[in-house]
Amino acid sequence: MLKPQIGGLLVTVCLCSASAWCGEATRPNILFCIADDASFPHMGAYGCTWVETPGFDRVANEGILFTRCYTPNAKCAPSRSCILTGRNSWQLEEAANHIPHFPVKFKTYAETLAEHDYHVGYTGKGWAPGKAVDGDGKPRELAGPPYQEKTTKPPAKGISPRDYATNFELFLKARPEGKPFCFWYGGHEPHRAYEYRAGVRYGGKKLEQIDRVFKFWPDNETVRTDLLDYAFEIEHFDQHLQKMLDTLEKAGELDNTLVIVTADNGMPFPRIKGQEYEYSNHLPLAVMWKNGIKNPGRTVRDFVNFIDFAPTFLELAGVDGVKAGMQPIQGRSLTEIFHSESDGVVCADRDHVLIGKERHDVGRPHDAGYPIRGIVKGDYLYLRNFEPSRWPAGNPETGYLNCDGSPTKTQILDMRRNGTDLRFWTWSFGKRPGEQMFNVVNDPECMNNLAGDPAFRDLKETLNKQMVAELREQQDPRMFGRGHIFDEYEYADPSTAGFYERFMKGEKIKAGWVEPTDFEEEPVEE
Repeated sequence: MLKPQIGGLLVTVCLCSASAWCGEATRPNILFCIADDASFPHMGAYGCTWVETPGFDRVANEGILFTRCYTPNAKCAPSRSCILTGRNSWQLEEAANHIPHFPVKFKTYAETLAEHDYHVGYTGKGWAPGKAVDGDGKPRELAGPPYQEKTTKPPAKGISPRDYATNFELFLKARPEGKPFCFWYGGHEPHRAYEYRAGVRYGGKKLEQIDRVFKFWPDNETVRTDLLDYAFEIEHFDQHLQKMLDTLEKAGELDNTLVIVTADNGMPFPRIKGQEYEYSNHLPLAVMWKNGIKNPGRTVRDFVNFIDFAPTFLELAGVDGVKAGMQPIQGRSLTEIFHSESDGVVCADRDHVLIGKERHDVGRPHDAGYPIRGIVKGDYLYLRNFEPSRWPAGNPETGYLNCDGSPTKTQILDMRRNGTDLRFWTWSFGKRPGEQMFNVVNDPECMNNLAGDPAFRDLKETLNKQMVAELREQQDPRMFGRGHIFDEYEYADPSTAGFYERFMKGEKIKAGWVEPTDFEEEPVEE
């Protein structure tokens, strides 16, 4: 019997060097576009037929489409912290958590480029939620100065009125002549809340367009309607992207602009956002740069990581981040892929990513998190859940607060309460074993846990050994018996501190994107 292998692909060894630059070109502009809560593969370029994204698809067709891009931590603030610093979340102290105080010691690429003659700014959602101040207590602009002035009537309730594209135009008009720019377009979409049936009512979508509902949700009209509302919001994000590309093209700026389009974490549905499964951390990524990417139209299967963006930007700007005051970067520049002409696997040593989480939203006793570390390598995802006695999406009595309220969530909870089907609740909200392992190619929904299968024992031990060794090298406190510090960091919003204890005493506290039906009136057994 053949033993399971981590991967058997024929790959090209990456001999290209970031220093082997094709000429001393003008420093490129940077347009970084990030949707809020959108999973791989929900973009047209990946073959998704019920989400229309001509902007993303253009970037992919005229640049590179990446099929294995991951965030280290599938939640807004820690994911964005990784992007801005080039470091994994467990290397960021308080910023490993959601709603944190961003440590003064960690300087961002945007702050650094602003000091090196780049015109820097953002519109929409930058780094959030949390609080960032300098050593004197003055607010920091982690993604650059805001451009938020222009608004417009949104196409549905729940969609931001921010006119992202017009604000980008204002940013360009404010640019001093001759300066390259670095702009962060942070769409608020498709973050909750949605206007129910917006996708059908305003987008003309039909339930039968959806070719596949993930196995861990019920396949019914309510869930499909929720998915179409999610699609409608992705399309709103993409429409502003299209306008920004058009603006740059008309101004003659597009060719020398590095355009990156992605999302911060997986979709705001049960078992995805805020967790560490395949669809939680695996995200869309398309990159275009006409003056710098060779052989455009490629599809690249290298594992790439959100911590790779900052070193890419700094290298192209000709800036040494550490000399400029940044903490050492863990990520690796993507320029070696840009300069190659190969598709498929370009660099053989980009063969895995590490993922993990600490404390996200409130809802457990003593503000405790749900710590996880994991590695994705080849076809497999290995996860270690350090506190399996805790509820992974938050305690039932406080509403499973690490899962946004939604029609899909309500359906799953109602099915458990009325005895229709307990499986969906178990997959999304039930407690988990200490170890999990999945073949994410054959089982992307992560339904079949291989961790206890003797046939996979050697592979599991190999993945665990590599994960632990790299985390120790990266000085992850949890590898040295100090993981408790992540639960001890204060929330930046004082109203969230001690939420569980205050809620259980009957204090009326608002708790994010949840519905009244999310809260369990009766105790829930494990």
